[in-house]
Amino acid sequence: QVQLVESGGGLVQPGGSLRLSCVASGGIYSINSMGWYRQAPGKERELVATITRGGSTDYTDSVKGRFTISRDNAKNTVYLQMTSLKPEDTAVYYCNADLTPLNSDYYYDYWGQGTQVTVSS
Repeated sequence: QVQLVESGGGLVQPGGSLRLSCVASGGIYSINSMGWYRQAPGKERELVATITRGGSTDYTDSVKGRFTISRDNAKNTVYLQMTSLKPEDTAVYYCNADLTPLNSDYYYDYWGQGTQVTVSS
């Protein structure tokens, strides 16, 4: 069973930093793109950042210059380094992977369970 497990969330003061990690495991043949999304209370889930297998990245405007997405293909892991955090970054952060499971010819979307990030003094 394919699983995505996030870690690294928590409570941080404004201006602080956090690093999120997400490991994909369990019968994976290939991973295409990976990314991070977030959902704040009362709001829709939004894209934060994505990264292709080759390392091309894309960010939502509100995090450009503050967040950095990276991945380790050998470890099936994606990271999100968050700096200069603001209260409006408070949300549940979800890991996403577009991957092909073993014994399959297609890519499917998989999601982690989410990790809470709270930015508050």
